[in-house]
Amino acid sequence: MIVDPDVAGGRDIVKIARDAIAGGARAIQWRDKTREKGLQLSDVEGIAAVCRGGRVPLIINDDADLALAVGAAGVHVGQKDLPVLVVRRLGPFGWIVGASANNVDEARRAEVDGADYVSVGNLFGTSSKDDTRPATLETLREVKAAVRIPVCAIGGINETNVDSVIAAGADMAAVISAVVAARNPRTASQRLAGRFAA
Repeated sequence: MIVDPDVAGGRDIVKIARDAIAGGARAIQWRDKTREKGLQLSDVEGIAAVCRGGRVPLIINDDADLALAVGAAGVHVGQKDLPVLVVRRLGPFGWIVGASANNVDEARRAEVDGADYVSVGNLFGTSSKDDTRPATLETLREVKAAVRIPVCAIGGINETNVDSVIAAGADMAAVISAVVAARNPRTASQRLAGRFAA
């Protein structure tokens, strides 16, 4: 699950992360596109503590230095961020490094460069990010067939379409609004996680 304070609408993001983990989220990614890193630090430290307590990895979007500062499990990078190879050199041994991909070529490059997983999207449209490129379920299938690392589906995923990404081969799904904006994040997380368990 991706925790984005802009999507939370002022609600307690640390509690949302805790509830999501209690509901079955297997990893938490932090993403804040609006605030300076110093202003994010307190929130990220709180979420890092929750992740340690829940024994789930915390992945920081884009910012390797913020990930290092809070002892996160790794970093996720987009096509315009620092390359996977560079981020891999910055982090400690065993760091998880994920990469966004919109097609087979980008996914294969990420795998060759040492990414631990690739996220494929934007699948169903999202209001949480402005500069995403569209992808389809067929794109997801093609990427899954082309790489050996886990493939994550992203972009507008919720209870109405999560089964389709599972059927297309996704090993996991990154959700934002479906949990962060839900009235009950724990229940929302539980329902989505249950689809993968089934």
